Amino acid sequence: MSHTDEPLGQQVLAGAQMLFVAFGALVLMPLITGMDPNVALFTAGLGTLLFQVVTRRQVPVFLASSFAFIAPIIAAKGEFGLPAVMGGVVAAGFVYILLSFAVRLKGPGFIDRLLPPVVIAPVIISIGLALSPVAVNMAMGKAGDGSAQLIPYQTAMLISMPALVTTLLVAVLGKGLFRLVPILAGVAVGYGLSFAFGVVDTSGIAAAPWLAIPNFVTPEFNIGAILFMVPVALAPAIEHIGGVVAIGSVTGNNYVKNPGLHRTLLGDGVATSAAGLFGGPPNTTYAEVTGAVMLTKNYNPKIMTWAAVFAITLAFIGKFGAGLLSIPIPVMGGILCLLFGSIAVVGLSTLIRHQVDLSEARNLIIVSVTLVFGIGGMAIGYGEFTLSGISLCAIVALLLNLLLPGGQGWRNKQLNDEL
Repeated sequence: MSHTDEPLGQQVLAGAQMLFVAFGALVLMPLITGMDPNVALFTAGLGTLLFQVVTRRQVPVFLASSFAFIAPIIAAKGEFGLPAVMGGVVAAGFVYILLSFAVRLKGPGFIDRLLPPVVIAPVIISIGLALSPVAVNMAMGKAGDGSAQLIPYQTAMLISMPALVTTLLVAVLGKGLFRLVPILAGVAVGYGLSFAFGVVDTSGIAAAPWLAIPNFVTPEFNIGAILFMVPVALAPAIEHIGGVVAIGSVTGNNYVKNPGLHRTLLGDGVATSAAGLFGGPPNTTYAEVTGAVMLTKNYNPKIMTWAAVFAITLAFIGKFGAGLLSIPIPVMGGILCLLFGSIAVVGLSTLIRHQVDLSEARNLIIVSVTLVFGIGGMAIGYGEFTLSGISLCAIVALLLNLLLPGGQGWRNKQLNDEL
């Protein structure tokens, strides 16, 4: 049966379902970084629609908040302020756009040679592990940086650990679509316990209007903040390619060839830059939504249009955003203990899947230095021209791969098969 001739009502319902699957991760990222979740909903919807325009509405993916940028956003926000961070997000989008032009000129193999697994894997591991203190502090009721105890330790642990356990159980034991929403399940349990312990402040919900314009932020362009953000775009760019190949294998279409990897990268870049212009987090394709597409066998890209429309609509409901902002710190902390760890595991599985030989001195050096710089928070530079943490380790991994002798010009076998 063709999926393009489904009844409109069925498309709308399927679109709402896709947003439901993406929702937990979508709003968790802005809540951790101190952004407005309503703006994130708006930019996720806008980004998905822009992606569809660029790719001629051929790929059934949903774009929303990227977790890879959490560490640099938190660090840059403290140093330069949110408007400067947004300027960095706009610039990060341009990295994707430049990569898309390079892919168009040189073919998809260009990215594999520039960013082989030995470069990308340790950067992804660093992203997950560098964030682990944030998750642990929040789970224990502290601010993400550990500077203040916001909720008593015992109470926080009685909220965060059940939220984590719920997330784990739903991810492992859940059936059907329920298995794809472990974050939502964890938030629901954690929020319920928070109510029971009296740590939920509902005054913001009561004060918020039903309809409200999201708190958009106008970007400012600061070279220091841009240096924080731009190098990090390398890891989600590779994640994007994996996402495009994955959804292609689910639907049986070769999206690397048609509409082309250059178009999907361009779509992601335009969506990320647009998010920065409004004050939203950078966008990336969501694996959970790909899982939902596989489960429902509904391959019609129009469904993602409806998911985007629902996201934009929710963005203008003031009480909804206030409700999200009322989620206590330990609820998010418990779930993040799993999420940040799973980011690191994606990096580990990249090394294992592509059989990177770590007994080879060249590979050992790249992975070792990248991990220590990324997780340790090394900083190099002076004043505004300082690179640190994840941004620095991404650049260092790239340079070491280019400069150390013995590079194999590695090509991704799965991507090769797609060509």
